[in-house]
Amino acid sequence: MHTLVNGLSATQPVLIAGPTASGKSGLALAISQAQGGVVINADALQVYGCWHLLTARPSATEMAQAPHRLYGHIGRDQPYSVGHWLREVQTVLAEGQRPIIVGGTGLYFAALTEGLAEIPDIPADVRARADDLRQSDPAAMVAALDPATRARTDLHNLARVQRAWEVLHSTGRGLADWQADTPAPLLPRADCAALVLRPDPGWLNTRIDLRFDQMMAAGALDEARAELPHWQPLRPSARAIGAPELIAHLRGEITLAEATERAKLASRQYAKRQRTWLRNRMRDWTPIMLP
Repeated sequence: MHTLVNGLSATQPVLIAGPTASGKSGLALAISQAQGGVVINADALQVYGCWHLLTARPSATEMAQAPHRLYGHIGRDQPYSVGHWLREVQTVLAEGQRPIIVGGTGLYFAALTEGLAEIPDIPADVRARADDLRQSDPAAMVAALDPATRARTDLHNLARVQRAWEVLHSTGRGLADWQADTPAPLLPRADCAALVLRPDPGWLNTRIDLRFDQMMAAGALDEARAELPHWQPLRPSARAIGAPELIAHLRGEITLAEATERAKLASRQYAKRQRTWLRNRMRDWTPIMLP
C-alpha cells in the first residue's frame, strides 16, 4: 500500500471503491496523511447520523487525523439520494481541496464520473404510495414500469424498482428517459486516479465476520436499541447491515446468536453483490488485489 500511495500524484483527485470491510477508509486516510486532501464519503449508509458502528464509519480518532466530509450528517428520516450526495460533493469540491472520495456505493461513483440526470424530488404522497405498494404488491410495481426502464433495472432490488416507479409516477417520464438526458460528469473518470479494491472472497469473509464481532463488542447492540423507538424498516437508513437483525433480537423475535449470524451472512451477501457490480462497472479502474 505504501508503494501505491507514493505512486499517486499529490494533486490528482482520488477515487477509492471496494466492497465492505476491504480497507477502503484506511487507504483513504493513508493517502490524505501522506499527500494531503479531504476524505469524502461515498457510502450511502455512512451519511446517517443514527448509525456509527453498524455502518463502519471512521472513528473519531481517524477523523481527527485528516479532514473528513459527508459522514453522519443526515437524519434517519431525512430524504437523501444520489442527487443530494452529488450536490454536496460539488460544494466540497468548490472549497478547493484535493478530493479523496471513498466508499462502496457504486451508483455514487457512476453519477460522479458519468453524470446524473436532474430528476425532480419525489412528492411525499407518491413516496407513501410507493412504500405501500412495495410491501403489498411488488410485482405490480415492476409491471407498472415503462419497458425501457424495466430492461435497465435490477428487478430483484426492490429499492431500485421503487425509485423507478416513483420517478415515472411523479414526472410522467420513465427513469431511462431521464437518464438519456444526463449532463456532463462532475469528475470525469479520466481526470482521477481511480482505484478499486479486489479482495480474495475468503479473506474478505473472514474480515467481515471479525469486524461484526468487533462492532458488537464496541456497542452495536446499544446503537440498535437507541434506534428501536424510531424503527421503520422501509426507510433508507434502515438498510444498515445488521440493523434489521439486531432490531429483531431486541423485539424478542430471535436470539442474539441468531441475529449475529444473520447479520454476518447479510454482510457477506452484500459484499458479493458489491464485488459483482464493481467488476462489471469498473473495468477501467486500477485494481488493487488483496490480500
